[in-house]
Amino acid sequence: MKKQNSIAKLVSNNPLQHAGYLAVAKTRAKVLKAFSYVVPIRRPMLFVGETSCEDLCDMLINEGNTNVFIVTDAVLNKLGIPAKVTDYLDSKNISYHVYDGITPDPTFKVVEEGLQKSIDAKCDSIIAIGGGSVIDAAKMIAMSQGNKCQPQQLIGILKARKPSVPLYCVPTTAGTGSEATLGAVVSDDKTHQKALSIDPRMVPLAAAIDPVIMKGMPAHITADTGIDVLTHALEAWMSANASVETDYYAASAVKSVMQNLPVVYEDGGNLKAREEMGIAAHYGGIAFNKAGLGYVHAIAHQLGAYYSIPHGRANAIVLPYVLDVNRKASKKRLAALARRTGMVKDGQASNNDSEIADHLIAQVRELIAALNIDPTVKGMQTSDFDSIAKAAAKEVSDTYAVPTYLSASEIKDILTKIKQASADRAGTDSKDAVA
Repeated sequence: MKKQNSIAKLVSNNPLQHAGYLAVAKTRAKVLKAFSYVVPIRRPMLFVGETSCEDLCDMLINEGNTNVFIVTDAVLNKLGIPAKVTDYLDSKNISYHVYDGITPDPTFKVVEEGLQKSIDAKCDSIIAIGGGSVIDAAKMIAMSQGNKCQPQQLIGILKARKPSVPLYCVPTTAGTGSEATLGAVVSDDKTHQKALSIDPRMVPLAAAIDPVIMKGMPAHITADTGIDVLTHALEAWMSANASVETDYYAASAVKSVMQNLPVVYEDGGNLKAREEMGIAAHYGGIAFNKAGLGYVHAIAHQLGAYYSIPHGRANAIVLPYVLDVNRKASKKRLAALARRTGMVKDGQASNNDSEIADHLIAQVRELIAALNIDPTVKGMQTSDFDSIAKAAAKEVSDTYAVPTYLSASEIKDILTKIKQASADRAGTDSKDAVA
């Protein structure tokens, strides 16, 4: 708590205190950059296509695993999504146990329950079938079981002493890219604040991007998770820790999202576009694994905790405002991204970086609007803004290398604009209802 309070004092409108905050944040960003270069981060074996689940299972079996713990959620299990994996395991006479107790933003209690079930069943490997919450929970279960410890003991950076139990992933949404990342997020059971565990050994051994599994996702979830991919890629691109490697994956993800997300939103059965979105999510995960994220995620995490907004939609709400704030510091980078991804073609805009950056930001806004993502935050309270701003600033200073650091006042300005936009939207909706 002392650490959080000290950061909170630095994040203020006092120039001297804000300068101290900047020094702390920039030093940590440099340490994280050095960490990403010094500590090797493996890439999961990636299987893509309609047979990818079977290919992943074959790898698991060839590695000598015979008793699999399958982690999923109740909705996916009820829909029969894990059947593509379990039927194949049945055909190969491989034992498995299904745990479908994962909830959105899983808590320590949920993870602990899964961990105990895996231990009791003497499982030797884990397959996660689900979105980011399922994959994060499976990471924590696998690492806790491998280290014979409780999940709370893994919170922080490099807390594990041993590798995790072999972990394999089948993402059901094109969103978090969690199957490619070295971190996992778990929520406190009482406060619902998020806690982060970071360790390269947490990266799964393999992942299957199966468009058949993804095609059943509803349009609104497709939209929310797709903007999560876009946010990962844009924040990794704008990061001060971006590199040639992360730029490749971030730009590829941005280009794919802009081309394919409108397609899968309108036609969820388009398997080619689903596959491309799955790859984009994976690339976004690789990009932010090293480059990091930024204020969009930091603020969105708080909106999720305070107002129970799904993570992807929270990102969609915050993203345009942070792009506007970053525009001055990132205009050259954003213009370069627009040129690289074909978002600005010859004759479409001048060679002026400011105009091209504005054009990119406008296209992002247009995409979010076309996906009919609700930009309102219901129940937003001005009295929460101080706490939200401090928590968001702390997340950034602890974890990210952003192009420009914001004061508490600047973060609250963003929150004020979101609140006003929510009020305006609510007023419009009520007038429409009367009409």
